[in-house]
Amino acid sequence: MTTERMEVQRTIEADPATIFRVLCDPQGHVTIDSSGMLMDASGERVAAVGDSFVVHMDREALNDFPMGRYDVTVTITTFVPDREIAWTILGQIRPPIGHVYGYTLEPGEGGTVVTSYYDWSTIDPVWKEAGIFPVISEGALRATLGILGRTVARGAK
Repeated sequence: MTTERMEVQRTIEADPATIFRVLCDPQGHVTIDSSGMLMDASGERVAAVGDSFVVHMDREALNDFPMGRYDVTVTITTFVPDREIAWTILGQIRPPIGHVYGYTLEPGEGGTVVTSYYDWSTIDPVWKEAGIFPVISEGALRATLGILGRTVARGAK
């Protein structure tokens, strides 16, 4: 882990395709979110780089900036079926921040090794200077992996 990228791993007792289906579904993102900010999502399941969907957010969950409810557009930047998915976010803030969230999936003993990453190494200099990153903690990334495991075990599609 560098100071501008965070990664956490967990083995989830499911095959990569099952996990990837959750990660391609806008509602799947809402379901597994541990931050409490993602309230709902609109849009279709993603299937390629450039696909996007809208997430309805509520920043109140973090209690850090008084942004209230707002929407962001999630745009897929990496899409390798059953292997990796990553995205960036465009919201109300300008210039766009440019941080990236993603998951890699690797078949392993007892399931799939899932790595969740959060990378702010290429964010706009305005936001680097603001010193507000990381917005999401390592604990939140770990918790999201736990929720992903529970969601997959319960058969979420």
